[in-house]
Amino acid sequence: MLGAIHPLLFPAVGGLFLLWLVPSAADRSARGAEPPTIDPFGPKPAVREEALPGYVETSDGAVHPGQVYLTRDVRLKVFDEKLQRQREVPWSAVTQIQCLVKREWLEKEWEFKQAASSEKVFTGRSYPAREYVHTITLRDGRTITGPLSTIIYVRPDGAAAGQPGAYPAPAKPEQHLLHKRDKGKAGDDLQALVYVKLIKLGDKALAEGRKKAAERRSKRDTKAP
Repeated sequence: MLGAIHPLLFPAVGGLFLLWLVPSAADRSARGAEPPTIDPFGPKPAVREEALPGYVETSDGAVHPGQVYLTRDVRLKVFDEKLQRQREVPWSAVTQIQCLVKREWLEKEWEFKQAASSEKVFTGRSYPAREYVHTITLRDGRTITGPLSTIIYVRPDGAAAGQPGAYPAPAKPEQHLLHKRDKGKAGDDLQALVYVKLIKLGDKALAEGRKKAAERRSKRDTKAP
């Protein structure tokens, strides 16, 4: 049985009749409200569900507050130096990532003396090189220390659009790389090789990041002529 049906008879076309079946109000009520229509071509959410408030601070003193997240469906993969094994850490379990410089130096640049020769000669230039180790602090207070390499995204703060955590579509996320080992351009010094020094997550961290960023802008504006 299809419930209450109202037949509407349309004029005959070629000897055939068309019957339009319309569910009654009682039938619609019995089946409940229709689910909302989803537009597959509608705008995507501006902030990812797994994004956490916080900030990224780099070695040159720049502070980037906002919504911080990883590549979708990716976990932090770190070699735990204490346990001597690889570990995967979900982003939701992290409160802080601190980077420490394990070793840094200026590497001499060499090039082949001739195209078909195996002999190399020093160019007279050097490039900065550095090795890092990261300490991840979890929400329960435990820490994991070891080499870490991944991409961190930050949806810039200060572009809220009507509700907390929402950003307009034009705002593009920043990308920051965490390295196990990195090198710069020939002729640069170690200071020119900028790296992610600290990542802090949580509402308090976001407030702290905003304050740090504001103080840095204030100092820069004061020095400006």
